[in-house]
Amino acid sequence: MTDQKNIAIKKDSVQQRPIRVLVAKVGLDGHDRGAKVIATSLRDAGMEVIYTGLRQTPEMVVNAALQEDVDAIGISILSGAHNTVFPKILHLLKEKKMDDVLLTGGGIIPEDDMKSLNELGVGKLFPPGTPTTAIAEYIKDWVKEHRDF
Repeated sequence: MTDQKNIAIKKDSVQQRPIRVLVAKVGLDGHDRGAKVIATSLRDAGMEVIYTGLRQTPEMVVNAALQEDVDAIGISILSGAHNTVFPKILHLLKEKKMDDVLLTGGGIIPEDDMKSLNELGVGKLFPPGTPTTAIAEYIKDWVKEHRDF
C-alpha cells in the first residue's frame, strides 16, 4: 500500500468511533449548569461524553480519562483555581504518557491567564457566552489533527 493510502486510511479511521470527551468540575466549585450544557451540546454534535460530576480532584479526572480512553478533557471552572488545576492535570497527563489527549476548558478565566495556560500546553479556553458549536468544532478539528487511531 502506498504511503498516501495509509495516511487516508488513518484519517478515515478517526471517524470509526465517536470522539470521546470527559467533562469535569474540579475542586470545590459547586455550580455545574454550564458543564452540563457543554456536555449535552457535545453529545448533540455526535461525541461520546463522560461527565464526572462535581468536586473531582485532578487525579480523579486523569484516572477517569485514562480508563475511558478519551480524546479530550474539558474542565469547567468558575472558582478561580484555574492556575492550579490546569497545570496539575497537564502534569498528570504527561506522567501517564497521555500526551495525545487535548486538555481544554472554560469558565471564568482572565484573558492573561488563558494565554499563560495556553503557553504551558493547555488547549484553547472558552469564556462564558462562547457558542457551543465553536467548542465542538475546536475539539473535532484538534482530534482529527492530533489523534492517531
